[in-house]
Amino acid sequence: MATSDKAEHTRRDFLYVATGAFGAVGAAALAWPFIDQMNPDATALALASTEVDISSIEEGQSLTVKWRGKPIFIRYRTQTEIDEARAVDVATLKDPQTDEERVKPGKEQWLIQIGICTHLGCVPLGEEGDYDGWFCPCHGSHYDSAGRIRKGPAPLNLELPPYEFLSDTLIKIG
Repeated sequence: MATSDKAEHTRRDFLYVATGAFGAVGAAALAWPFIDQMNPDATALALASTEVDISSIEEGQSLTVKWRGKPIFIRYRTQTEIDEARAVDVATLKDPQTDEERVKPGKEQWLIQIGICTHLGCVPLGEEGDYDGWFCPCHGSHYDSAGRIRKGPAPLNLELPPYEFLSDTLIKIG
């Protein structure tokens, strides 16, 4: 009888394991559509990045594009603007950041930043203010030619989006 009990016990164990495995596979198959529907759809993924042709922007000009519903300021800075930005004593800034930290190496003439004031979210005006940069008309924040806060209530510099140069005339934001 001992052999028969052991064989029955082994069959029972196998049935428990097989039933459990079948149930786990069934639960996963049932749950997958619910989990998958939480992924972003194609339109949201399309907004994740954008490519911008900057070949038509001349020195001293700016271009504003949209990325994820936010304005992106692309500025082709003059050598004078770059020199002014680099001459600033970083220790005097609210949000200390050098000009070199705000641009890509070898592409210092291009300043690319999110055009939203860090105070209350207004859109600053370009080529305005006391520092030849941006001026926020909502509460009077002044940003310099590197997008750094110089005067007013804004606590931080204009934010930099993630971007890369795909070529000399094409950038990918996001």
